[in-house]
Amino acid sequence: MGCEILQINPEYPQPRRIERAAGVIREGGVIACPTDSVYGIGCDLYNKNAIDRIYQIRNRNRKKPFTFLCSDLSDLAHYANVPNYAYRLMRKLTPGPYTFVLDATRLVPKIMRTNRQTVGIRVPDHHICHELLVTLCQPMISTTARADSVFFSDPYEIREAFGNMLNLIIDAGPVYPQPTTVLDLTGGEPRLIRAGKGRWDE
Repeated sequence: MGCEILQINPEYPQPRRIERAAGVIREGGVIACPTDSVYGIGCDLYNKNAIDRIYQIRNRNRKKPFTFLCSDLSDLAHYANVPNYAYRLMRKLTPGPYTFVLDATRLVPKIMRTNRQTVGIRVPDHHICHELLVTLCQPMISTTARADSVFFSDPYEIREAFGNMLNLIIDAGPVYPQPTTVLDLTGGEPRLIRAGKGRWDE
C-alpha cells in the first residue's frame, strides 16, 4: 500500500493537517510536498539522516547538494550572503519558481554546500508549502519527485514509485512539473544558469 497520503486544500490549507505534516518532518521523516513548480521530496535542513535517505531515494551523487526552501526573503537572508542588487531582484521575483545560487552563511550545514561554498535557495509560491515552512520555523530540503527521467505530477504516482521510502505524501492535486529558472547571484550581476518556469528577461 505504501505510505500515507494526506489531503490538504491547496488554496486554504487546514492548519491541523499542516501541523501534522510538520510533525513528521520534525521527527526526522521524509515527505513529498507540492511546490509551485513540482512535487518535491523534502526533509529537515538539519537532519543528516533524513538527508541521507533522500540521496538514497533519488540515487543522487552526494557531491551534488540539494536546493532548500525558505518561507520568505527575511528567512533566506539568514542562510545566504545577499548583495544589494540581488536583494532588489529577489524582491521582484519572490515568491515564485526561481532558484537562487548564493554564497552560503555558516548556518548552512556542510552537506548542503557546493565546493564553492554556495547554496541553492527557493521561496516557492504555493500556499501549502509556505504554511508548512512557516509552521516549521526553518527551511526544508527539496528535490524533484522523479525516478531517472520520469517526473511525477500526482501523489499516487509518487506512492507507487517510492512506497515505504517516504513517511508522508501531501495530496494537493496534480502539479505538472516544470523546472525552476536558476540564477547565479554570487557575482556582480545575475547570471542565468537554467531557463525554466520563471520568466527571465535580462
